[in-house]
Amino acid sequence: MAMFITGGAGFIGSAFIRSWVKRYPNDTVINFDKLTYAGNLDNLAEVADQATYQFVRGDICDAAALRAAIPDGCDAIVHFAAESHVDRSILSAREFILTNVLGTQTLLDVAREKGVKRFLHISTDEVGGSVPEDQFFAEDGPLAPSSPYAASKAAAEHLVRAAAHTFGLNALITRTSNNYGPYQFPEKLIPLALTNALADRPIPVYGDGQQVRDWIHVDDNCAALRLVLEKGQPGATYHIGGRSPLPNRTVLTMLLELLGKPTSLLTEVTDRLGHDRRYAVDCSKIERELGWRPQVAFREGLAQTIAWYQNNPVWVARARSGEYRTYYAQMYGAL
Repeated sequence: MAMFITGGAGFIGSAFIRSWVKRYPNDTVINFDKLTYAGNLDNLAEVADQATYQFVRGDICDAAALRAAIPDGCDAIVHFAAESHVDRSILSAREFILTNVLGTQTLLDVAREKGVKRFLHISTDEVGGSVPEDQFFAEDGPLAPSSPYAASKAAAEHLVRAAAHTFGLNALITRTSNNYGPYQFPEKLIPLALTNALADRPIPVYGDGQQVRDWIHVDDNCAALRLVLEKGQPGATYHIGGRSPLPNRTVLTMLLELLGKPTSLLTEVTDRLGHDRRYAVDCSKIERELGWRPQVAFREGLAQTIAWYQNNPVWVARARSGEYRTYYAQMYGAL
């Protein structure tokens, strides 16, 4: 197979590439990434020298760059590339509209030109908005995004479905709950709290910390994405969840317990604007149709994640300091 991955230097994209190369070493994998702040090629050091792996720096809003990078008749595009941090979208939505909406449409257009055989769009549970207690967001549920980030991802989904309906593009959509695991950029909840705790720094807690998120280990998510890509029904949407919904404060307390650190590190800060109270996806469809189940229990996965960060201080230091950005900017230059 020839695989074209957008955003493959990010947290989930790099995990997907590492797992795919290990599982299918003879497949060609092209990683197309702009290398914004969240794109870190340190995440792909273990596959960088593989003959079947290729990195191309580029912007998904640049149709010419996409045409040059996507091989004719490409077997599959897996579209991870996105601006994804809610706080950043509240400060400025422009970058989110450009990348998540315009970039997705540009990629869809070029995918059709190139005769791409399968297109997997990676979305988020946040497009469904806050879910009431004792309810779950199903694939056919209404979209009710609450943040500029979620709104941009909902718009991207509509464009993918339009391409499938109007042009017959073989497209699928996945919506995944909160991922965690190795190589996650330290602005997200778990790696931020973990790296702060290791340095005995305060850990910010939005509001009362009772916002509920469903947690899934990135390896479980990648296993689900492989199944969807290989066996999912064209045009279908699949929810991928860890069946581990927990309040943020509970997650942070568990992390500190595993580290042997005091809960006094938890420091309440002003809540995020428009903060959704609860996300919870119904993932019974992928379990029923494709036989997928999450394998990593949350506490076990959190302990493994802690161990990885403790054992990889160089990666942590480069990620927190931004050293990796300087290094790769010098290597690849400005777009």
